Amino acid sequence: MLPLRDDQPSRTRPLITLALIAFNVAVFVYQLGLDELQTERLLEHTALLPARLVDAATHGARLEALEAASTLVTSQFLHGGVMHLVLNLWALWIFGDNVEDRLGPLRYLVFYVACGAAAGLAHVLASPQSLVPTVGASGAISGVMGAYIVFYPRARVVTLVPVLFYPLFFNLPAVLYLGLWFALQVLSGLAESSGSESGGVAWWAHIGGFVAGLGLVAVMGRRKRRGPSD
Repeated sequence: MLPLRDDQPSRTRPLITLALIAFNVAVFVYQLGLDELQTERLLEHTALLPARLVDAATHGARLEALEAASTLVTSQFLHGGVMHLVLNLWALWIFGDNVEDRLGPLRYLVFYVACGAAAGLAHVLASPQSLVPTVGASGAISGVMGAYIVFYPRARVVTLVPVLFYPLFFNLPAVLYLGLWFALQVLSGLAESSGSESGGVAWWAHIGGFVAGLGLVAVMGRRKRRGPSD
């Protein structure tokens, strides 16, 4: 299911959402300019490696543990390919502007990074021995989607569902679209835990980010709206 647009206008200019998109693109362009050795070094220091984080937290020195913990944030701004980047940032553009509108720029930025870190921790708990570098904004954006379902459950999301080579379009309530999306993540995560192939997707990071988003909007609250309520 690919979201194409929503019908919920933003009442403010989404400066943080735009800045996050621009920063992710800039980092990806930087990645493209690296050779293989430089890419390996970059991932070594900035990608999330669950086994490294667990080892540093349990046996490492304080500086080593802090460096490993920092990858919960730095890994959010790296991507493994063009499609990985485009799909993430497209979802951020659709859902992020409205969540930023509700939380305000500063709280939204803190919320975004916190959801990404929570998503990373969920991935570490699910795969503590993994040495596969994990990168991407998916966990943070999952948190944004969790906030969206709380703030705008009745908004409509135009969704593309390809069936073989035939595209089908549905105008779904956000609560249904995001509920189905979350259910798919849970089913995929359970399948992965049972030994099925994950296809390189950190399903539990998506789940952790979404749940963190649901919880954090309750803690962080919302700023007052101008104009009529929804």
